[in-house]
Amino acid sequence: MPNADNPVPVICVEGLTKRFDRVTAVDSIDFTVDAGSTTALLGGNGAGKTTTLAVLLGLLIPSAGTVTVFGADMIRDRHRMLGRMNFSSPYVDLPRRLSVRENLTVYAHLYGLSDAAGRIRTLARELEINEFLHRPFGDLSAGQQTRVALAKALLNEPDLLLLDEPTASLDPDTGDWVRAYLEAFRARTGATILLASHNMAEVERLADHVLMMRTGKVVDRGAPTELIERYGRRTMEEVFLDIARNRGGASTEAAQ
Repeated sequence: MPNADNPVPVICVEGLTKRFDRVTAVDSIDFTVDAGSTTALLGGNGAGKTTTLAVLLGLLIPSAGTVTVFGADMIRDRHRMLGRMNFSSPYVDLPRRLSVRENLTVYAHLYGLSDAAGRIRTLARELEINEFLHRPFGDLSAGQQTRVALAKALLNEPDLLLLDEPTASLDPDTGDWVRAYLEAFRARTGATILLASHNMAEVERLADHVLMMRTGKVVDRGAPTELIERYGRRTMEEVFLDIARNRGGASTEAAQ
C-alpha cells in the first residue's frame, strides 16, 4: 500500500514498446515519474522521445507494455485522466486563422472551464501575450506561437504537464523568463512535469531527474549532477554528446 514514505508515482511505464511496421520506435522501456518532480526525457532525433510522449497522452496505442498515469491505465481509462493533463509543443499548430483569444477560448471550453474569459485574462497577463490576443495565430512569430501554445497547455492548471521543447524558437531572455515561469508554476501548484528538450542548460536548471534515450531504449538515468559526475564531464551537454555518440559512461542497469 502507498504511504508518505513510498508515494505512488504519477507516471509508471513498464516494458513499453511501440512498433511501426518493422520499425521499433520505443523498445521495452521502464521508468517512473514522481509527484511534484520535473523529469527530462533526452535523446537525439529518432531516440523515441516524441513517441513516448504520444503514448503517455493516449494518442498512440503501445505494441506492448503498460502505462499508468495517476494510477489509471492509459489504454483502457485514459479519458478519466486527460482532464488532469496537458501538453505543449511548438511543433503542433493551433488553428492558424483563429485569433489567439479565439483559440484559447475554444480550448478552455473543451477543458470545461467555468470562467474561460477570466482564465485567459490571467494567462495573457502572466505570459505577456495581451498585445497579440486579437491576432491570428498563423500571423505570429515562432516565439510568440510558443508562448501561446504554453498558455493553451496551462488553461486547466494541469496536475501533469508534458512539454516538448518548451523554449524552442525563443530568444535567450524570453526562454529564461519561461523557465522561471515553469519553476514558479510547479512550486505554486505541485504539478509534475515531463519535458523533452535539446537545451541542456534548461535541463540542468529544471530537471530533478533525467532519462537518456538512444534508438528507442533508456540507456542511462539519474539526476543531472549524478550524470555529469558519472561521465566525468562538466555539463549535461557533454554528457548528452557522449551518450548520443555511444561513448563510454554507465549502462542503464548500472545507473539504477
